[in-house]
Amino acid sequence: MATKALGQNFILDRQLLARIAAIPGPLDGASVYEVGPGPGGLTRALLDAGAKVVAVERDRRCMPALAELEREYPEKLRIISGDALQVDERAEAGTGAHIVANLPYNVGTALLIRWLEGPWPPWWSSLTLMFQREVAERIVAKPNSEHYGRLSVAAQWRASPRIAMAVHRSSFVPPPKVASAVVHIVPAAMPDGVDPKVLERLTAAAFGQRRKMLRSSLKPVPHALDALAALGIDSERRAETVSVDEFVALARALS
Repeated sequence: MATKALGQNFILDRQLLARIAAIPGPLDGASVYEVGPGPGGLTRALLDAGAKVVAVERDRRCMPALAELEREYPEKLRIISGDALQVDERAEAGTGAHIVANLPYNVGTALLIRWLEGPWPPWWSSLTLMFQREVAERIVAKPNSEHYGRLSVAAQWRASPRIAMAVHRSSFVPPPKVASAVVHIVPAAMPDGVDPKVLERLTAAAFGQRRKMLRSSLKPVPHALDALAALGIDSERRAETVSVDEFVALARALS
């Protein structure tokens, strides 16, 4: 049984799971880190694709099914019982692992931010993650759209995200109230001369008051208004009109 408190909804359709497992590309001999495997449907699809999988699950009721899978695929699957937010992922999965997960809704965004925020290039090769459709749209959104915000900039300034696949609610047990989508993210080159913490502070200020003009929302950030003027960015614009490249240029000027 899936648990609402853990944000669990499982996919049991093997064809669909195989399609999700194919999104990162060929996995034969590759390392995969999976969060929230539940009863192990996606885990099995990843193993069938030839991957070595390290999976983290906090719901003890899933352990018997996962232990059975571990016996079926000796040397290929390792289960960690615990909270994904507490795991040293790089130490467990190794540098170059692909992260693949039908993320529990209640920790999905927190984990994504953590994976996007670390040292660059990151320890992971790619992210293939299931989200609520609305979160997926925020990750890939372009300026001047309702979904564009901090998450869009965080995901796009040094990585390339795309929606790889929409997943209908009826594919899940139990069916969630909302549609879902799988997002695929690969690291890109990090722009020179940009302090990620400065960029983070800028987007937090700008989108924290997104209805306000930049001259108001960025006022608390030291020297931000001078940087706007120096870069020729109109201070009467609002955050949702500012492109990722413009935020990067601003952060560079303040780094």
